[in-house]
Amino acid sequence: MSEFVRVATLDQVPFGGSLKVTVGNRPVAVVNCDEGVFAISDLCSHADVSLSEGEVLDCTIECWLHGSQFSLRTGAPLGPPAITPVPTYEVRLIELDGRTHIEVALEPRPFSPEERPQS
Repeated sequence: MSEFVRVATLDQVPFGGSLKVTVGNRPVAVVNCDEGVFAISDLCSHADVSLSEGEVLDCTIECWLHGSQFSLRTGAPLGPPAITPVPTYEVRLIELDGRTHIEVALEPRPFSPEERPQS
């Protein structure tokens, strides 16, 4: 079972937007969209820029620099220029003191065989 760290409250992450947080020593984008709350590496695999500064569309996040889109569920790139997936993290919501807190797993989810980064 993964260890989790509390990173924010739900009201700190705008609906249809994201918030950059640190999980362990890694930058992570926490995203609040129609399909729930997701956590994905904050670094685009194409250009190492912050994904949390990009646009959230349905269950994807788009890199602001070159337009690569990534699935919030799997981290898979949905088209060029990115061809390498980015890590995603398990998220859980905890009700405490009348607020909804967001906790993110310290370790990323393993990639499935078809999602593994290309070497």
